[in-house]
Amino acid sequence: MSAPLEDFFAVIPAGGVGSRLWPLSRAETPKFLHDLTGSGVSLLRNTWDRLLPLAGADRITVVTGQAHEQKVEEDLPDILESNVFIESSQRESAAAICLAAAILQRRHPGVIIGSFAADHHISRQRAFEFAVQQAVALARAGYISTIGIAPSEPSVGFGYIQKGDELDVEGAPMAAIVERFVEKPDLETARRYYADRNFLWNAGMFISRADVLLAELAANEPDLHAGLQEIADAWDTDHRAEVVDRVWPGLKKIAIDYAVAEPAAAKGRLAVVPGHFDWDDVGDFASLAKLISGGKPDRMSVLGQNEKVLVDASTGLVVSQTERIIAVVGVNDLIVVDTPDALLVTTSAHAQRVKSLVGTLQESGRDDVL
Repeated sequence: MSAPLEDFFAVIPAGGVGSRLWPLSRAETPKFLHDLTGSGVSLLRNTWDRLLPLAGADRITVVTGQAHEQKVEEDLPDILESNVFIESSQRESAAAICLAAAILQRRHPGVIIGSFAADHHISRQRAFEFAVQQAVALARAGYISTIGIAPSEPSVGFGYIQKGDELDVEGAPMAAIVERFVEKPDLETARRYYADRNFLWNAGMFISRADVLLAELAANEPDLHAGLQEIADAWDTDHRAEVVDRVWPGLKKIAIDYAVAEPAAAKGRLAVVPGHFDWDDVGDFASLAKLISGGKPDRMSVLGQNEKVLVDASTGLVVSQTERIIAVVGVNDLIVVDTPDALLVTTSAHAQRVKSLVGTLQESGRDDVL
């Protein structure tokens, strides 16, 4: 791109722990702070670099928790201090994204914002930029827009967006109205969606004028909207701490999909742009293994100290964060994650169950390993 998009701010929600990637991802070092692709930088830094041509360094914001503020600023040395928005506690994506929208709308009336997760992997930069440019054009036309990913396989791990009628909006030649959102399907249904081609993966990217997004939130969740507006009004004043401490803990925990996107789709106000680029939310170790191997299931992928891992006639993933030698012989689809204080051994087929294991550790009071 020759120059950043006019009146466009990128918002990076950097929250959550990524519990399906335990013990690699922890409360103090969540997955967005890790290099999970072997690129040499974290997923968060990759997200920053991807958005830089679209917004410029002074128009990229991050919403994160108090525990991660210092690490985020170290990872992103060019970010403006005023563009780091701190959550005092986790309140799901609607509060995080709409807080940024309310602050930016107050600072820059009429601004267009785009929300992009800190912990997703995307390749094919030009195709990504083209999709965002179309989504911004839709936002200028008054739509709340999203980018849906053209499926590369019949996945059961993602929610889907069904495209409806095509839209005639200048600058958005591939846009369509959103017919509906669909939760993660079973395999037979996913195969139907893949064959249909009117179904896209829901990647959780939302682009809109900030005032339009906030108006939709006000219509659906008025109490949440009122609380966020009160905080935004005080954000750039000496009263911020008092207002945040009083208002934030009482805000409703709800995902932006339910608070804004799905209700907007039901009213015919949500548009989608198909994204023809490689995308993965790196949701568990099975998807990480596939990402690192380049989709080749007949190899063992290694993340970490490769010289310490010995492999013979095995496939899967080994993540090594210790000096121990790890030897894997004659085992397929294996997942081994070795950290200084915890060892995980599972298979690709059971990778999603790691989250329930973390829940068990929480119930038993083992906060020392979380």
